Amino acid sequence: MQIYLPIAEMSVNVFVLLALGGGVGLLSGMFGVGGGFLITPLLVFLGVPAPVAVGTGANEIVATSVSGVVTQLRRGNVDLRMGTVLTAGGFLGSGFGVWLFSILKQVGQIDLVIGLCYVIFLTIIGGLMTWESLPGTIRQRTTTTAPLPQTRAGRHTWIHGLPFKMRFHKSKLYISAIVPLGLGFLVGILAALMGVGGGFIMVPAMIYILGMPTTVAIGTSLFQIIFVTANTTFLQAVVNNTVDVVLALLLLVGGVIGAQVGTRIAMKMRNEQLRLLLALFVLAMAAQLAFDLIRTPADIFSFTGGER
Repeated sequence: MQIYLPIAEMSVNVFVLLALGGGVGLLSGMFGVGGGFLITPLLVFLGVPAPVAVGTGANEIVATSVSGVVTQLRRGNVDLRMGTVLTAGGFLGSGFGVWLFSILKQVGQIDLVIGLCYVIFLTIIGGLMTWESLPGTIRQRTTTTAPLPQTRAGRHTWIHGLPFKMRFHKSKLYISAIVPLGLGFLVGILAALMGVGGGFIMVPAMIYILGMPTTVAIGTSLFQIIFVTANTTFLQAVVNNTVDVVLALLLLVGGVIGAQVGTRIAMKMRNEQLRLLLALFVLAMAAQLAFDLIRTPADIFSFTGGER
């Protein structure tokens, strides 16, 4: 059964979209990751224009992150004050990113920029996950179930010498607001250009740079992701007209079902196997995107991304 996507300007089989959303939900449920960096390249492979894939991918993250935040709030793992500062930086970054997105779209280079960003980030993420998962690596571990260590309180770094200090009680920190503002700004740009929540950058940065406890970093990251991606979705829809609501709804329905199945499958597999499978999948997507960037197009006179 075909359905027309008004913003993507193409007809796609409904069951293919449901299966795609279900597949991403399945992977999210199995591996415990957000679907932002998975859904956008998969939509591009399906033939959806890259700008629409990015705008719709950001919309998808808003829905999938809400349930996670509710759980983290109940557990007391969200630093609301830190989340507010990160969100302020994210709003500024997403605004700048959407403006840059529109400029790149006007000059016809947005597809190339999106593709290059995903090749770089997916290669880095997949490489690091493979390094973490394969046995016999140089770094010996006493356990493989806790990749992100808890930080020690009282640790002093260069951040403590910066001005405009704020006290974050939940995180037990007294640091400059400049650094979390900068992190939020960076994630906002990534959300606009790539349609991702940026948790794969935000969480390690909050732990290793800011010195936040791991559990609080994860919950606070989810908190700011909701507002930053929601702002990005709104701006993309108004400024660039790249959010396809019909596409987003179909992906969301499939994603909810797939996530439930993925969670049950994850319970029957070892952590090392799960991480390695996801790493190989991410590397395969990066390789396919890189190939698409360098191969000769079927029609050398075709173009995408420019104004019509």
